Amino acid sequence: MKTKNAFQIDSLDRKILSILTKNARAPFLEVARACNISGAAIHQRVQRLMRLGIISGSQFNVDPRKLGYKTCAFVGIFLDNAALFNNVSEKLLKISEITQCHYITGQWAMFVEVRTRDNEHLRVVLADKIQAIKGVSRTETFISLDVLIDRQMPVLEED
Repeated sequence: MKTKNAFQIDSLDRKILSILTKNARAPFLEVARACNISGAAIHQRVQRLMRLGIISGSQFNVDPRKLGYKTCAFVGIFLDNAALFNNVSEKLLKISEITQCHYITGQWAMFVEVRTRDNEHLRVVLADKIQAIKGVSRTETFISLDVLIDRQMPVLEED
C-alpha cells in the first residue's frame, strides 16, 4: 500500500537529503554535481526543505567520551501521577547530564538518556537530581556498554 508524503518532495529532494544526511558539510556544488543540476538550484531546494521543516539545520556531533563523559545510561522514570508530567519535564530540562527525554507509552512515563563521567557521577545525578524531583516515584536504570548503531534516518525512495 502506498502512503502519501506529508510534504511534497520528489526524487531530487530525496537524493539531496540522502547526500546531506551522510555529510551535512558537503559543499552545495558537490551536491549539485552528484545531482546533475546547478549549485543555485541545490541552494533553493535546501532552503525549501528547511522552510518545510524537513531539514532543521546542521550540527557538529561531539563525542561525549572524549570530553570525559564515559558512562551512558538510560533511565525509565515512573511518576506518582500523570498530571505531574509538565512539572517533572520542566525540572528534567534543567539537568545538563540529560541529553534526551522521551514521553513514552509502556510502564514508564518518561525515558531519558544520561551522560556522566562515571558510575559515581551517575549515582549523584539519579539520587540528587532526578529522584529528588517532586512527582518522580522511582526510576529504573540501564547502563549502556557500547553503541552498536548510531545513524541518521535513511532517506528512502518512494514506493
